[in-house]
Amino acid sequence: MELHPSFLVFAFSAAFTPGPNNIMIMASGLNFGVKASLPHFFGICFGFPSMILAVGFGLGYVFERYAWLHALIQLVGIVYLIYLAWLIFRAAPRHERKSISKPLTFLQAALFQWVNPKAWIMGTSAIAAYTTVGAELYLQVLVLVFVFWLMTFPSAGVWMMGGVWLQRVLTNPVHSRLFNVVMALLLVASVLPILAELIAKYWR
Repeated sequence: MELHPSFLVFAFSAAFTPGPNNIMIMASGLNFGVKASLPHFFGICFGFPSMILAVGFGLGYVFERYAWLHALIQLVGIVYLIYLAWLIFRAAPRHERKSISKPLTFLQAALFQWVNPKAWIMGTSAIAAYTTVGAELYLQVLVLVFVFWLMTFPSAGVWMMGGVWLQRVLTNPVHSRLFNVVMALLLVASVLPILAELIAKYWR
């Protein structure tokens, strides 16, 4: 298939712009460092393309046929994101952290992609816009997934290292707490459009 340059631009901008994954991995980089954040990092890098692959290979049809199921997943995702935002909001600065505080595991980060509103928008939009129905549909989906997979590594890595770099800047515990508050608020803000859409669609 011909890989449209516009898709490369779309994939790049979608991967590197702020969203739940990038906000959370940046907060993890600041609060836990690189080594402890690597399971979270790899969970994003493999979980997101796997979700797109499943949607492109037919799961999207299921959600299209049973719209309530997709809405339920979105609602669960919103609740879970608000919970994660609360954890980030309450996170103590790393200087004061106790051993009970820990980053997401590989499995948690991978499964999170299924309730990540931005991941759903990216995946379904790409499949709808950059594939055509035909004999090579699965090949087209594989190409899109591969490009997203390549983009996810540098994007998540840049945001994680951004958090690590901030460790040197935010040496004051008050500043570290403020950073966590801002990240929590951004995480909540990222799901407000999805929540508004659900309310407008089902709350009548």
